[in-house]
Amino acid sequence: MKPRMNFYQAAPETIKALSALEAQVQASGLEQSLIELVKTRASQINGCAYCINMHTQDARKHGETEQRLYLLNAWREAPVYSDRERAALAWTEAVTLISETHAPDDLYEEVRKHFTDAETVNLTMLIATINAWNRLAISFRSVPPVRAKAATAA
Repeated sequence: MKPRMNFYQAAPETIKALSALEAQVQASGLEQSLIELVKTRASQINGCAYCINMHTQDARKHGETEQRLYLLNAWREAPVYSDRERAALAWTEAVTLISETHAPDDLYEEVRKHFTDAETVNLTMLIATINAWNRLAISFRSVPPVRAKAATAA
């Protein structure tokens, strides 16, 4: 796959605005582990290789386990996530697939059991932000960095 353009260079002020939103979400008080799980799960749904690569690495740097990352795609069947994380992951899927789900009331009610008003808004903005990054990376064909040995094995 060949990158189409460097969107950071093409529209730096626009990307600066998205980066500011990213910084706000990072500083919102949501747990770093939750942030990385949400970013990874949305990126899996969207099929964004660049972001999956980035956020699984970031999650590991923040202490996330390999097992929880490997099981993320099947989180409903895996007993390694808290009720709060499960609510956030269900909300991530619903908001990422908003045209199909319309953010159902039952999922919203489950999120509200585990998140304050502000946290619910911050979680939803986190999901919106990673979806924006996914759409940029996929549209402009951002390629994840690959080690030379891994690239030649393919």
